[in-house]
Amino acid sequence: MSAPAAAPFPVAALAAFLLYLILARGAELALSRVHTRRLRARGAVESARGHYPLLVALHLLWPVALIAEVSWGGARPGRLAGGWLALFGAAQLLRAASIAALGERWTTRVLAVPGEPPVRRGIYRWLRHPSYLAVGLELAAAPLMFGAWRTALGATLVNLAALAIRIPAEERALGMRSPRAPR
Repeated sequence: MSAPAAAPFPVAALAAFLLYLILARGAELALSRVHTRRLRARGAVESARGHYPLLVALHLLWPVALIAEVSWGGARPGRLAGGWLALFGAAQLLRAASIAALGERWTTRVLAVPGEPPVRRGIYRWLRHPSYLAVGLELAAAPLMFGAWRTALGATLVNLAALAIRIPAEERALGMRSPRAPR
């Protein structure tokens, strides 16, 4: 009796995912540039610039790590791949709801127009940071669709480190109180 054959390399699925990622993130970056120009024209001030290169590096390198783990590390989709795909899809819907609710105030940077209150409409009525939740879900779910648990773990840890800087800075910039802040 011979050993079972290894799962095939998911070339088409990985290529389709990467194409989606390039197109979606390209569109988001273009939208962010438009919003950034408009916000700065209205007097927006940027906060916490120092962590931004970490986020850029994360979003550039996690797809590379995914490719490497699938190509050379032998990662293959497992029986839960469909569930991870569904979670990734839910993250995309959450991201879209965040962008829609923020409207012109959505950017990839921490920009705030002095005196403008935080957005409390749309998904922001129920979640404080839905966009960051969406990113966290996708950074884990996308690699796990392909069985790339090392990429999922590494991307999640780097993202958590960046958010530990970004969220408090954003809340300060928007004049929001942290739930743990003294009253």
